[in-house]
Amino acid sequence: MREDELEEIEELCSAATQGPWFVRALDDTHAMNLVAVSTAPDTGRAERWPEFDHREIVAATLVHPRYVDSGDERWDENAAFIAMAREAVPRLVEEVRRLRSLLADTGGE
Repeated sequence: MREDELEEIEELCSAATQGPWFVRALDDTHAMNLVAVSTAPDTGRAERWPEFDHREIVAATLVHPRYVDSGDERWDENAAFIAMAREAVPRLVEEVRRLRSLLADTGGE
């Protein structure tokens, strides 16, 4: 991966809503069974709107009726991946640079 690609990833991470992100199971009379990625942890209560703050939601992987869905029905898994990526991607960029620096210091390529 080239440095300009790492910089682009870093810029995207910096522009996104601050983390950490969490998977939330929510509910609503109009959009039942929401699986969302949120800046607030899940409470385990499957809150209905307006009991949750919609401004905390950064993504949704399931909104039923099928406004948002995935064909393979991996809503929970996709939400977990998105939430994890918010913290992991910046750390991976840092690790790539750290390892490159180590290689450069030891004369490696």
